[in-house]
Amino acid sequence: MPFMTKMNKVLLFSTFVLFLNFCAVRAQSESLTSSPYSLYGLGAINQSSIGRTNGMGFTGIGLKTSNQINNLNPANFALIPKGSFFYDIGIKGEYNQYSNKADSETKTTINFSNLALAFRIAEGLGAGISLVPYSEMGYSLIGIKTNIEGTDETFESNVNGIGGLSELKFNIGYSVLPNFRLGANASVLFGNIEENESFILNQSTFYSEETTNYSGIRFGLGMHFDVSENFTIGSTVQFPTSLKGNIKRSITKSLDGTEITVEDGASDTSANFNMPLEVGLGLSANLFETLTISADYKKNYWDATGQTESLGSYADQDIYGIGLEYIKDPRGYKYADRIRYRTGFNYDNGYLSINKKKVDGYNFTAGIGIPIGHSQKSMMNLSYSYGSKGQIQNILIKENFHLLTLNFSLEDLWFQKRKIN
Repeated sequence: MPFMTKMNKVLLFSTFVLFLNFCAVRAQSESLTSSPYSLYGLGAINQSSIGRTNGMGFTGIGLKTSNQINNLNPANFALIPKGSFFYDIGIKGEYNQYSNKADSETKTTINFSNLALAFRIAEGLGAGISLVPYSEMGYSLIGIKTNIEGTDETFESNVNGIGGLSELKFNIGYSVLPNFRLGANASVLFGNIEENESFILNQSTFYSEETTNYSGIRFGLGMHFDVSENFTIGSTVQFPTSLKGNIKRSITKSLDGTEITVEDGASDTSANFNMPLEVGLGLSANLFETLTISADYKKNYWDATGQTESLGSYADQDIYGIGLEYIKDPRGYKYADRIRYRTGFNYDNGYLSINKKKVDGYNFTAGIGIPIGHSQKSMMNLSYSYGSKGQIQNILIKENFHLLTLNFSLEDLWFQKRKIN
């Protein structure tokens, strides 16, 4: 009976995940971001993770934790305690300000952040499932001037793009030795991107709509090694893969009030997108049971994908992060003593090179973990991030943003005997 109870919970949650997948696909018809840099490739890559790590500079590859979900390294799932079943659900809101040499504007977006679960299968063996946005697109370019070939005349066009990809990830972790853990994951990436362009030239109008559907599977590995009780190192690798892309395109134009369909729903299967090899190294240290330090380095080998964009190309990417967490007394009687305070910094030298200038960015993060009840395993995690991307130079745009994430990280106890007084 206990085994069947566990399976019923897993099946119930799996059904819920499939429902959210359906919702995620439908949500892609709305703008999930407003970054002008999302017009490239699959859109702006999502950097926020789950719960605790958002306030610590988005770090966690080497972070050892048994009381919350760490989705950044599958090896950590081996630490799930007996009888625990973890949930994590989150939302995020972003306020963006964009500026160039001539103008500036602001936009606000609110989006689903993540849904995740983790549970123990057997002694030293744990697993988890998560659903997060992988990339987000939501740009609008108004009044783009283009020269008419062979003349001195120009015309203006408007270009818009919405959509993005979702990532459904399956994690498993196993304790090979008491201080050595291995993990593996498989990700299903899926979604679509809709882009349209329109312009008026003399008495003619032109409108094109292009929808690209992407899907693919990606595999990865992870490792945790406890150098000592309070010091852990970790590593991850995500293997390169190619997402299958299918384009459906329709083009119409109007001449003297007569509409002509140039292309209607034509399909093109040549839109495959190559994902790079990604490697990561991390470490964490716990000092005096009150201070946790986490540091990560990630390298994404975009050069090897051989992909280019109309205004630039993809380049190898380096990401550095460091985070701190302070708690006065994890087992304190006073509620205030068990609140966790977090801060961090993250620098990304960028994966897009435009006019031989990489689009880099940075984030300052801060967060707080508020216990729910007396347990340290159920917590409301609130984090804030201020960041900047790009610069006012040539055709580049300066983007400043404020990101707020709210996660409910909850524990459900299985097979606990009730005490009757």
